[in-house]
Amino acid sequence: MGLLAEKNNPFMCLLFVLLAVGHYQWVQAQHCVWYGECGDSPVAGKKYNCNYTGPPIALPAEGNELLTELCPGYVYGNQSLCCDVAQLGTLKRSLQLPLQFLSRCPACFFNLMNLFCELTCSPHQSEFMKATQFGPEPALNTSAVDVTEVEYYIGQTFANAMYNACKDVENPSTNVKALSLLCGKEAKDCNATNWIQFMFDINNGQSPFSIIPKFSDAPVSGFTPMNNETFACTEGLDDGSGPCSCQDCAKACGPKPVPPPLPPPWTIFGVDAMYVVMWISYLAFLLIFVTVVLGAYCYRKRTITSEYGPILDSNNPLSLNNDNPDRDATCCETLGERFENAMRLLFTAWGSYCVRQPLVVILSTLVLVAAASSGLAYMRITTDPVELWSAPDSRARQEKDFFDGHFAPFFRTEQLIITTPLNSTFTFEPQQGADVPFGAILDKNILHQVLDLQLGIEGLVAEYDGHNVTLEDICLAPLAPYNNNCTILSVLNYFQNSHEVLDHINGDEFMTYADLHTHFLYCVSSPASLDDMTVLHDPCMGTFGGPVFPWLALGGYDGTHYNNATALVITFPVNNYKDDEVKLGKARAWEKEFIRYMKNYNNPNLTIAFNSERSIMDEIDRESDSDISTIVVSYVIMFVYISLALGHIHSLRRLMVDSKISLGIAGILIVLSSVACSLGIFSYAGIPLTLIVIEVIPFLVLAVGVDNIFIIVQTYQRDERMHQEELDQQIGRILGDVAPSMFLSSLSETVAFFLGALSDMPAVRTFSLFAGLAVFIDFLMQISCFVSLLGLDARRQEGNRLDIICCVKLPEGQEVKTDGFLFRFFKKIYAPFILKEWVRPIVVAVFVGMLSFSIAVVNKVEIGLDQKLSMPDDSYVLQYFENLTTYLHTGPPVYFVVEGGVNYTSLEGQNSVCGGVGCNNDSLVQQVYYSSLISNYTTIAYSPSSWLDDYFDWVKPQSSCCRYFNNTGAFCNASVVDPSCLHCRPMTASGKQRPEGEDFLRFLPMFLSDNPNINCGKGGHAAYSSAVHLDPNDTGVGATYFMTYHTILQNSSDFIHALKMARVLADNITQAVGHKVFPYSVFYVFYEQYLTIVYDTAFNLSMSLAAVFVVTAVLLGFELWSAVMVSVTIAMILINMFGVMWLWGISLNAVSLVNLVMCVGISVEFCSHIMRAFSISVKSTRVERAEEALAHMGSSVFSGITLTKFGGILILALSKSQIFQIFYFRMYLAIVLLGATHGLIFLPVLLSYIGPSVNKAKVSAANKRYAGTERERLLNY
Repeated sequence: MGLLAEKNNPFMCLLFVLLAVGHYQWVQAQHCVWYGECGDSPVAGKKYNCNYTGPPIALPAEGNELLTELCPGYVYGNQSLCCDVAQLGTLKRSLQLPLQFLSRCPACFFNLMNLFCELTCSPHQSEFMKATQFGPEPALNTSAVDVTEVEYYIGQTFANAMYNACKDVENPSTNVKALSLLCGKEAKDCNATNWIQFMFDINNGQSPFSIIPKFSDAPVSGFTPMNNETFACTEGLDDGSGPCSCQDCAKACGPKPVPPPLPPPWTIFGVDAMYVVMWISYLAFLLIFVTVVLGAYCYRKRTITSEYGPILDSNNPLSLNNDNPDRDATCCETLGERFENAMRLLFTAWGSYCVRQPLVVILSTLVLVAAASSGLAYMRITTDPVELWSAPDSRARQEKDFFDGHFAPFFRTEQLIITTPLNSTFTFEPQQGADVPFGAILDKNILHQVLDLQLGIEGLVAEYDGHNVTLEDICLAPLAPYNNNCTILSVLNYFQNSHEVLDHINGDEFMTYADLHTHFLYCVSSPASLDDMTVLHDPCMGTFGGPVFPWLALGGYDGTHYNNATALVITFPVNNYKDDEVKLGKARAWEKEFIRYMKNYNNPNLTIAFNSERSIMDEIDRESDSDISTIVVSYVIMFVYISLALGHIHSLRRLMVDSKISLGIAGILIVLSSVACSLGIFSYAGIPLTLIVIEVIPFLVLAVGVDNIFIIVQTYQRDERMHQEELDQQIGRILGDVAPSMFLSSLSETVAFFLGALSDMPAVRTFSLFAGLAVFIDFLMQISCFVSLLGLDARRQEGNRLDIICCVKLPEGQEVKTDGFLFRFFKKIYAPFILKEWVRPIVVAVFVGMLSFSIAVVNKVEIGLDQKLSMPDDSYVLQYFENLTTYLHTGPPVYFVVEGGVNYTSLEGQNSVCGGVGCNNDSLVQQVYYSSLISNYTTIAYSPSSWLDDYFDWVKPQSSCCRYFNNTGAFCNASVVDPSCLHCRPMTASGKQRPEGEDFLRFLPMFLSDNPNINCGKGGHAAYSSAVHLDPNDTGVGATYFMTYHTILQNSSDFIHALKMARVLADNITQAVGHKVFPYSVFYVFYEQYLTIVYDTAFNLSMSLAAVFVVTAVLLGFELWSAVMVSVTIAMILINMFGVMWLWGISLNAVSLVNLVMCVGISVEFCSHIMRAFSISVKSTRVERAEEALAHMGSSVFSGITLTKFGGILILALSKSQIFQIFYFRMYLAIVLLGATHGLIFLPVLLSYIGPSVNKAKVSAANKRYAGTERERLLNY
């Protein structure tokens, strides 16, 4: 035994040594790397940790609460750790920023806390950490050495899992990924490795010393990387926290929404189907038409000798020699004849009276005109675009009023888009990473020059009502009165609008570590940061207390490479005022000074396009002033033509006797008086005028009125006074013949216009009201005052007195009365030619071809009004519009407004709106977020800024944001250091949940008044103070909004689509939330009309045509077929107008709709007179009746409308205004040409084929009335 024991001693010794070594290594693995805090770090407010390689030390009791809050995984046993209470306090302060932005996703924040807790306090620090650098030797009275650098071995799996859980987390107030604020670069360029490297970099302003991360899943150099358990963002935590929301975790969203496919174009054999259908239809019509015409021609040749032969057979019921021609007259024909005769007798008696009593009639007219026109003293001209284009009861208008009333009117915008002609691009070489190219506009010298310009604008002083007005007096200052700096959305606000900050630089002779380029690159990815995490530690947040998003301040870049920007955008939001004219006047006065300053500014290195809120109205006013001369010249040409063309000159000797200059001028004055009466009467009623009314109605009434004047005067000139007939009887008889036709056209137009007033579009409604009344007053004055003046002028002419100089009389002389040239041309040449056997089919084929083409393209007419067209050709605003389209990358802001009723104090109400953990998948924020994923379809560019989600982050007990003074209960800002400040919510399981009930309402006003600062970036004052409308005494939450942006919108169709899609989205949200939600953007009120413009156009034109049909049918003696002929012809004119609009690039909008409604009125003038002349003709065949109607009325219509308007319209082409050139010159010209061709070519041909049969009762009445008189011979002529 002894020997055995002896022999075993070496073995036991070896075993003991091995065990001792293993125990030593195990003890060494359990020791700390540091403990406690020592010397000051070069990072302000930070300290180094003390070198310590002993075992973990039990945490004092006063640190238990902090440990439970920060690192609950270590709350077990005696809590022996490698950190003390001071280190835990430093950890909490260092994690405030990540807490505020990442705690929306519990898994993300848990993993992040795990990373830092292991680093700071782990009792196993030495397994994965190594101190590599130390401070100088401690002083004699201390034993601690500073740890100035450590290596931290981190499992790659852990790092990737932490990054994946955090990469999608949103920052609701800035609509950017939270990592953009925490990674030192844009979120898209961030990854697990460079994110952790940035957080541990001593240059980020948060890390007190350098921490070098080493990433590996396998042991390295004897160290086992920290590879703790992680949670994915789709997983809930052990403490009951739910998985992250879809907005913060893409994997929780399911499949990405897919926009519905666009409907394929309707084509046949690859060709637009409308073209094919109308082409086939036209060919089919031609085939049928030609067959019928040839068949009828052959049949007529066999049975009838001549179509034009007189019908003298006494047995023919239509013969003028028939003794009893009305034996076959129907009841309707008899009723029509009696109605016609009653009108004839009434107008005859009235005309005779007017000629007999001219003084009474003229004076009475003057009195009535003066009384009505006096209303012009109360005239108000509406220039407010909202009043012009949006009805007060329209949805967009009501939503605008709601928004303005509950929040504030959308601010006024003063904006500059700045480019440079220089091409000096610059490549920046950062300390780490690839080179970064910078555009010339971001050159430091250029930025200094732009800053000089910006500061110059800030210093502008305007004068209003004897007081100075500065930008500070009117600007949007969201943090006032604590911070009165104006909101200026400019890249230079990244540099605090300071030349000194712009010049900040840190580096040496070999390398630049930080300057404006590093600051710019950080700020465009983290615009809300209060520290750029470089050695400069300059803030990115604007001086006004809010972020400047790069997509608002830069232009002309590709993707999100803001460094490639080719334009700077500077925006000065100015407060708008709903009912305060004084404050609004100050804003306008400053804007006027701003425009003056910019027009005079000159810098060869800068190209500037600018716009002010008042610019468009100013340019429209300037345009209107410049176009006055054009309009005046246009009307002067028409006036001169009318004055000269009315006269029928028989010889040069009687030039001044036969001229009608004074009568023409009187007729023009009557037309203008009717317009003045209409304006005055409606001004009495308080209905405001619009520029469209002033510009269009004189043109319309002149067309209608002059036509009637020509008809009266030329009928008188062609008439032969019968035996023993006095002048008053002759003019009365003439008026009895033509006034029913005038009454027909005027009443048709009046009723059509008044029905047009049913439109919801204010501009169309106002025009229709004023036009309808003006046309009818004009008719009344023409059959009264003008007839009296015609009688006076006739007496002057019969007395051989000179026109104008009535006191001079020519000697008597025999003059042969002859017909006018135009009348002879129409009677002898034009009418017979148009109605020739071979011409008529060609006319029908051509006009039906035009109709077919117009139908094929009617659905291709663009809808909307390009705002560029409202500007003069030389306007500075045009360059701004051009640059807006070229450079800007973001559209206007859009607000999703919750009207009220949502119970935000309950979880159910919160979940229906919010976008964080536990929120419904179809909540308001989530639905807007989903829409932003398919922005090309929805036009929603970003996730919405959510006051509710930021409030939840702000109020968390882990955050330093929500605190109150214990003694007063007042709010205690995070920057205040006071031991009496307590957290709003307790650090308990319930305290960590969302606030409900009274707690929610108690702390919400604090959130809305909290200014963001370095300790709390979630303060809601700047971002949300106007987004939440609290009930009186803060007893509840009323209306609120959630803001995002549209994508860039370049033309009318983009704006219309954006409005449509926003409303679809809001309707879906309303259904999910259970309370009314609507979208609001500043442009909706102008573009809403285009959602229904097609319906409005169809409705207005259909009502107008229906009115024309009814009035025509009644006034033509209940001849329905005649009314159909007129209505069909006018409908063809309207359809052809759409064809012209497509060919000539004229879009459909309120202005063109007004012109189309006017087109109905003018078309009635072209058609109704011809139609009535045809219906009362007693010629034997349709061809003869059409020829007679065209001969007798065609010349008056041609000279009264076509020639009158043609000269005036051509002058409009010289206008500088694009609106005048397109919507007045082009459309007026098309209206007159189409009206003239249809009324004077197509309608007579149509009547010659399928016109109504002759009214037998009218024939009989004509025979009896003119039997034995000279008129009987004329009827047979």
